[in-house]
Amino acid sequence: MKMKLGRTLLLFLCFKVFCYAVVATPQTCPASNVDQCGDSDGWEGEFFPEIAKIKYEGPSSKNPLSFKWYNPEEEIHGKKMKDWFRFSVAFWHTFRGTGADPFGAPTKYWPWEDGTNSLNMAKRRMRANFEFISKLGVDFWCFHDRDIAPDGKTLDESNANLDEVVALAQELQTKAKKRVLWGTAQLFMHPRYMHGAATSSELGVYAYAAAQVKKAMEVTHYLGGENYVFWGGREGYQSLLNTDMERELNHMARFFEAAVAHKKKIGFNGTLLIEPKPQEPTKHQYDWDAATSANFLRKYGLEGEFKLNIECNHATLSGHSCHHELETARINGLLGNIDANTGDPQVGWDTDQFLVDIQEATLIMLSVIRNGGLSPGGFNFDAKLRRESTDVEDLFIAHIVGMDTLARGLRNAVKLIEDGSLSELVRKRYQSFDTEIGAQIEAGKADFEYLEKKVKEWGEPKVASAKQELAEMIFQSAL
Repeated sequence: MKMKLGRTLLLFLCFKVFCYAVVATPQTCPASNVDQCGDSDGWEGEFFPEIAKIKYEGPSSKNPLSFKWYNPEEEIHGKKMKDWFRFSVAFWHTFRGTGADPFGAPTKYWPWEDGTNSLNMAKRRMRANFEFISKLGVDFWCFHDRDIAPDGKTLDESNANLDEVVALAQELQTKAKKRVLWGTAQLFMHPRYMHGAATSSELGVYAYAAAQVKKAMEVTHYLGGENYVFWGGREGYQSLLNTDMERELNHMARFFEAAVAHKKKIGFNGTLLIEPKPQEPTKHQYDWDAATSANFLRKYGLEGEFKLNIECNHATLSGHSCHHELETARINGLLGNIDANTGDPQVGWDTDQFLVDIQEATLIMLSVIRNGGLSPGGFNFDAKLRRESTDVEDLFIAHIVGMDTLARGLRNAVKLIEDGSLSELVRKRYQSFDTEIGAQIEAGKADFEYLEKKVKEWGEPKVASAKQELAEMIFQSAL
């Protein structure tokens, strides 16, 4: 009896697992299998029929589908608000994000999706993309090559797929008067890139990555893209025991040199950007943070050819604040673009959440103002809906709150600058260097013997308070 009961229970459990697998498996099929999977053509009408164009209604508005702080045409601190930000929608998170995580199946099945990975479906998503950014009132969009067009069986087939979707994108963005902020190649998802792309131990993979970047740069140029990004998610190592780190770094530098040469060959005038990240998916990524990336560029003589795309969530993963990474990039003349997102302080991975922290947004905008803006870069929303957010309107709400948060940050930062109390506190802290001897030190004209002599004249130096609490009080008063 017990054995019978046990077998029955085992059969029941197996049935449950099978049912879960069937339900959880996303309905996808390769681009080459359209006939079996169904035709993706024929979407009629709007993709977001119940969403009107998002407008600025002011801080008192209770309408979730309106801007409370972001007023694109409002001039603030010498520029229109839209020109300070140059907001961009990330195609991959917005139109390819499914809500799946390592522990669960996709939760998002948008009405326009048909379960295929066909060219027709790719074109449908592209049309949805332009309706979305037009209604949101954003001027730019960003993409990975393999997110907008399906991978083919060969490089030629992949390129042909990409060309077909890009031709539609060019038509749609011309009509909508939108632009590409930046494009990039997806060099991390396909199994061929498991050891990296530019840093792969396999020459054939290095060559394939070069061919893929060549094509991605060309279509970015064709679409009028203003930047091109390199994110080396697998350019690093899992263990040094089986890694020749020096050789891999040299290979990565040669790869970037070839990218610079191709950029000039095709007449692409956009900025090349490196996006630092410390780890995930590799244990150690070679462009760990802004300082590491700056050092890499200097070592290989590439500092005049690249700038940095700073992602806030990557900053916190590397043990820094976003403000720290922006300031490090800025003072090195390398701040080119910002991937606007944030992570959860209780979670140790890249959660890519929309930025909603007013204090962090204010610090970010202080750096942007000091940098004179970001153009030809901007703010790209490399952020995704939470797994549990599954309504179409959530796509709009998430971007609205992200844009409003940064707009409040801009207003606060301008308030701080115009008030002048914080900058005066900083000036006073270093005023001892605003002297003849201080100028000699900063010009590199004061040697140790001279300074020793001055110390003997002056005696023990007086050390003033740093006034950190007062600085924090002034900062908080602007929020």
